[in-house]
Amino acid sequence: MEMNYLALLVAAMSTLVVGFVWYHPKVFGTMWMKESGMTEEKIKGGNMLIIFGVSLLYAFLISLLLQTIVIHQMGAYSAANNIPNIDPSILQNYMNAYGKTYRTFKHGALHGFLAGLFIILPVIGTNALYERRSFKYTIITGGFWIVCFMIMGGIICGWV
Repeated sequence: MEMNYLALLVAAMSTLVVGFVWYHPKVFGTMWMKESGMTEEKIKGGNMLIIFGVSLLYAFLISLLLQTIVIHQMGAYSAANNIPNIDPSILQNYMNAYGKTYRTFKHGALHGFLAGLFIILPVIGTNALYERRSFKYTIITGGFWIVCFMIMGGIICGWV
């Protein structure tokens, strides 16, 4: 099973697009700034090229792992590939029969949603507790990542 790096890159880039919308002042930006303690001065003080570049790198790393969650065949492929004394045609026959099963945007978005809800939201929520951030902050930031995981999962799984 080959990795589609273009799909992973597009999925990673989608987080920047979602972020531009999600954190716009007319959406959740103003509320997020208040809840996170962010100020206009802090925003203007950062190197946006580095921030966006590293954000894209992190999102690409997320997409590498997310594909194993949203594409079921990756587990079967990695479990059976290159096992000594196993006929490789068994794996090939399996991939020929089921390699494209459940490979839709909708299916990937569902698994992205589940990963965001049950992995990312608890991580952000735990950090928010120790950082003494509000529940609003947790919902805004967690919600952003849930939406990103849905879109990323959809792109990765649906890109056939």
